[in-house]
Amino acid sequence: MRKKLKLRYMVQTVFFLLILLTAISHTLEESGKALPLIESASIHALCPFGAVVSFYKLITTGTFVSKIHASAMVLFAATLFLSILFGPVFCGWVCPLGTVQQWVSGLGKKLGLYGRVRLPKKLDHTLRYLRYGVLLWVLYVTAVSGQLIFANYDPYYALFNFWSGEVALSAIAILILTLVLSLFIQRPWCKYLCPFGALLGFTNKFRLLGIKRNPNTCISCHKCTHACPMDIDVEHTTAVKNAQCISCYACTSQESCPVAETVTIKMGGTK
Repeated sequence: MRKKLKLRYMVQTVFFLLILLTAISHTLEESGKALPLIESASIHALCPFGAVVSFYKLITTGTFVSKIHASAMVLFAATLFLSILFGPVFCGWVCPLGTVQQWVSGLGKKLGLYGRVRLPKKLDHTLRYLRYGVLLWVLYVTAVSGQLIFANYDPYYALFNFWSGEVALSAIAILILTLVLSLFIQRPWCKYLCPFGALLGFTNKFRLLGIKRNPNTCISCHKCTHACPMDIDVEHTTAVKNAQCISCYACTSQESCPVAETVTIKMGGTK
């Protein structure tokens, strides 16, 4: 396993365990048995998207949406800064829901299920715009209601709270659907519905360190495209500016491309 890929798996696992332990501690806190060091933490406090949905209320009233903490604003600022530098690394390296989808897709490959479901290209292309609609809807209903309504549909929230009895059936149903689809395709939630991914994806257009392919040394082996979990056609582009890129770097010469310095991470890589 390439060193960078191994590092990514380690980072993903650490963040997954952090959120899982935080969720468990929050549940235990009700009985006075919270885990040390994270006694007062909650997954809402550790979710940068909370800052996005709170933005309107923060400007108009100076307060956050219920359950959202000031820490979410700090995390969002850090996430945005990293995205401007490297693209949506939060999606490819940090997000626990993305990690779980990746793990389930790995299970699907072992079971021989992965790849058996393939949407027609036109339908797939059209469905990828849905996440922008979800983003606008979440921003609107949160601004109008002042409540965290998206929690009723959020598979991330359901994943780390399904045992608490506080999760809406709609969120659990979407989580189950996401996991089932992940057996056949990679990152279905990320591709089609994730509102935070939709927002961070815009940074791929102007990120400082981008992914570039050198057509002069490319041997057209298709490995870069096949390695991309978001099904981006890397082999037919010179600069990966696709808004779906999650900066996992699986397509690079350090990971899947067999030719050195062909698919690389470079300053000004979106030009």
